[in-house]
Amino acid sequence: MAGLLDFKMQKIREGSAEIFAPTAKVISKKLPVFYNPVMSLNRDITILLLEQFPKMRLCDPLAGTGIRSIRFAKELKPESITANDLSEKAVALIKKNMAHNSVKFEVQNKDANIMLMESTGFDFIDLDVFGSPNFVLDSAARRLSRKGVLAVTATDAAALCGSSPKACIRKYWAVPKKSSIMHETGLRILIRKVQLIGAQYDKALVPIFSHFKDHYFRVFFKCLKGKRQADEILSQHQCFEGAGPLWAGNLWDFNLAKKMLKSSESSALYSDAGKFIRTIAQEASINSAVFYDIHDICSNNGINPVPKKEDIILKIMQRGYSAASTHFKGTGIRTNIGIKDFLSLLKNK
Repeated sequence: MAGLLDFKMQKIREGSAEIFAPTAKVISKKLPVFYNPVMSLNRDITILLLEQFPKMRLCDPLAGTGIRSIRFAKELKPESITANDLSEKAVALIKKNMAHNSVKFEVQNKDANIMLMESTGFDFIDLDVFGSPNFVLDSAARRLSRKGVLAVTATDAAALCGSSPKACIRKYWAVPKKSSIMHETGLRILIRKVQLIGAQYDKALVPIFSHFKDHYFRVFFKCLKGKRQADEILSQHQCFEGAGPLWAGNLWDFNLAKKMLKSSESSALYSDAGKFIRTIAQEASINSAVFYDIHDICSNNGINPVPKKEDIILKIMQRGYSAASTHFKGTGIRTNIGIKDFLSLLKNK
């Protein structure tokens, strides 16, 4: 634990786990071992998703304090867990936290890419990174099993949402657009990049649950093996209103979202995640590539006052279409009504 003693340590309770982690006024990569409490929802959602699959070989290549793997061990019944971190300090802390929680799993101290490539593969690989996940996508795609699940986090919002367009072109091979729907287009750009990496190995990476929250993008992909399946994925890449190429297909498996919601309702551990998943489950039932931002559309079309979102949703449904709030933005509606009819509705015509 040498080096960690220079930092104040605190006990943190998350889910059914209790861990030791360095404390700081500002969460940053300067911490000797990285722990971000904001990402607890991210981990809750991951567990709720994994509950819907049979026993899997789980891998956490960038484990930090080990909180994710420890929660896997305590809240799931996986076939195996492998936690890894390049930092010796992180590995020492993972082992301390593992003993504190009376759980045991494999812990490695390697570069994430080397660890993955030296392995025989995993059914679930969780890339929960700070910044862009690019540096570990290739090895993760290669070591993901058939019908396995790849989870990818990116906090690279400046590039994906259009504040740094040149960075997006370099990193994600797509043009972003800073707009009212930039978090969804940014998510779809990220999805396409991951899919392109998988397609090199005849792996079709299909999004089964996706979201944007606070400062990060998060996508879970199911791996289907085969050239035809990979080609089908690539056929669903296109541009949209100046952004892209991006993924134009579904962001969610609706049935999976419903199962996750049901699981969240059976335990007090996941109450916050359940509220978030409920919104996603509702919008996942609607087949629409993007959402409408009410305030943005009203502003651009001189509509004043702006109608209440609940009233708009009701009117859309009365016209025989589907509509629901989107998790991407409080003023957003996901609906299958066309833009002309949507504008007519807003104008009370």
